[in-house]
Amino acid sequence: MESLPVEGTQFIGRQAELDYLEQELRDHRLLTLTGVGGVGKTRLAARLALRTGPHVADTVCFVPLSPLHDPTLLGNVLLEELRLADNSNEDAADVVAHWLTDKRVLLILDTCEHLLDDCARLVRKLLDIAPELRVLATSRQPLGLADEHRFMVAPLPVTADGDPGRPGDSVALFADRAALASPAFRLGPGERITAEAVCRRLDGIPLAIELAAARLAELPLERLESLLGDRLDTLAGSAEHTGPPRHRTLRATIGWSHELCTPLERLLWARLSVFTGGFDPAGARAVGRGGPLGEAEVAGALAGLVAKSLVRGRPGGRYDMLDTVREFGASWLRQLGPAEAAGARRRHRDFHLELARRADAGWMGPEQEHWYERLVTDHPNFRVALDFCLETRDGPAAQRLCGHLWILWFPCGFAREGRRYAEAALALSERPGPEYLLGLWARATAALSQGDTETGLEVSAAFRDRTRPDPSPAQVMAAAYLESTSLCLMGRLREAADVIDAAPDLRGYTGPYDSAWCLTTAGRALVHVLSGEFAEAAVVARRLEAECGRRGERWSHTWASWAAALAANGQGRPDEAARHALVTIAGKSRFRDRVGVALAVEALASSLSTLGETRRAARLLGIGQRMWQSLGRPQLGSPELVAARDLTERRIRESVGDREYETQYAAGLEMATADGIAFSLATRTGADTG
Repeated sequence: MESLPVEGTQFIGRQAELDYLEQELRDHRLLTLTGVGGVGKTRLAARLALRTGPHVADTVCFVPLSPLHDPTLLGNVLLEELRLADNSNEDAADVVAHWLTDKRVLLILDTCEHLLDDCARLVRKLLDIAPELRVLATSRQPLGLADEHRFMVAPLPVTADGDPGRPGDSVALFADRAALASPAFRLGPGERITAEAVCRRLDGIPLAIELAAARLAELPLERLESLLGDRLDTLAGSAEHTGPPRHRTLRATIGWSHELCTPLERLLWARLSVFTGGFDPAGARAVGRGGPLGEAEVAGALAGLVAKSLVRGRPGGRYDMLDTVREFGASWLRQLGPAEAAGARRRHRDFHLELARRADAGWMGPEQEHWYERLVTDHPNFRVALDFCLETRDGPAAQRLCGHLWILWFPCGFAREGRRYAEAALALSERPGPEYLLGLWARATAALSQGDTETGLEVSAAFRDRTRPDPSPAQVMAAAYLESTSLCLMGRLREAADVIDAAPDLRGYTGPYDSAWCLTTAGRALVHVLSGEFAEAAVVARRLEAECGRRGERWSHTWASWAAALAANGQGRPDEAARHALVTIAGKSRFRDRVGVALAVEALASSLSTLGETRRAARLLGIGQRMWQSLGRPQLGSPELVAARDLTERRIRESVGDREYETQYAAGLEMATADGIAFSLATRTGADTG
């Protein structure tokens, strides 16, 4: 789950607030921290969660909402942060609510103000259905719910409460950040007076104080105070700066930072505001360059923005901006004119379209895990790029981007969202071409990972129609995968086998749809298993393992391991089957492939039930069922897989009795996904906690 955003820098002050809020969070199920932008709501919520979370919840989940612009995806974001699969056809919020029903969870919804009504409806729904849930929200406005307890986060005091002779928390914050900007800085008596004047000017707003302190890298303190006073008086008095005084102060401070930037830094700031969820240097160059900003100028301007604390360096060589700073940049981008704003968004889309294309091209190779991490990291930016395609009604671009992102929708587990985007993209344009085929591929692979075989068959037929009269071998294979998988999951095994056997052998092929051969081959092994042809299934699984090994590919390789586990179980080799199932669980859990994990857990349960580890097997069935509850159709709706799972259950019940089975099954059903995976993998040691 999302790690709490606790900065590496020292957290200053607010001990009294934390003491009070700890009790509030213990006593109430909904607490909202309100206050002006930059006052420290997010940081305070994170510290409160660290301090109080373990006492009120088994799980703490931080959900950053500032990257989200489409309120219809609010439930999807919660699924993502709770690490729940996104494969079900149910409403995402319903899936979350169902999962939370019997859980002790502290849910932190950060930055709700731009989705206020939608957040309020969702929180009401979740609180009504999940009695052990607590929600900690941050927002510039309250949610407006009847049982909401609100706390206005105040600016930091300039002098200590009850002792005007001692510096307050705002001065302590200023001194701490000043020392980071200028290591020689010391807060002596003279400096303290000037620092107090600066903090008083800034109304004690933490973000404003940090931005001002960053200027000490190039300005002496007295000069900073003088310039700050002059500029705040000018900026705060302008017609643009209206609203409550503290809102004006923060905006004026950011405006002053903007004034002190070079023209190239200001332009880059505006252009970088189109990113959501951060960016890397390559993204900054791609979106930032143009006109006076060449690659070298982008690098210099970015370094300047980092030095001024307007852009923050993050782990892994990435960067981001605080919401308030990004909002100012977005406002400035709009002021630069529609052509400049559209150009920045178009370059953002093109960069992420190329990123998705490279990920698709490299997916079936040794860098697969790298591409998985990259796609998940940039998921918010892909949403922004797709939304831009839909807003501008650019059907081909939307279809191309959606198609290359099939990895995000299927292997990485965001099927519901991918299907929504693919259907919207396909509705924009039916112009024949490779883009439309990519959109169909995205829609069908997402649907099949949800067990929607009807859509799979429908789209496979449309795919074939769109490639006539002269389809490429790769297009034939892609259509064969979509059709045969649909038929297999429907139980129409002979028809599925005929479709696969008629497809070309594209082993070793690289290019568009190069995953289709591996996926179809895994399907052929499954058809053999479900037809009782276990020896043939083992041969096909080994063929797939060899090809994946040659490529250095892991995700499809785990499908081969799963098929090998099923074949070994069918051949009466449960030890071997268990080893293959464990390889599958370990491999699938590296990705977000909960469908693969659930299927492999049930294969492992079947092996252990034969080996006599029936209590552990019963618990594994509970773990698998817990996963299927958030995935949608258990066993993807396959009649044969359902029957195999039921056979395992009967075998266990006959061995240990109904009461012991129910006890162990219930224990597995209670396990969180991560705990269930850990329990499954512990089978490597032969340990049986039952």
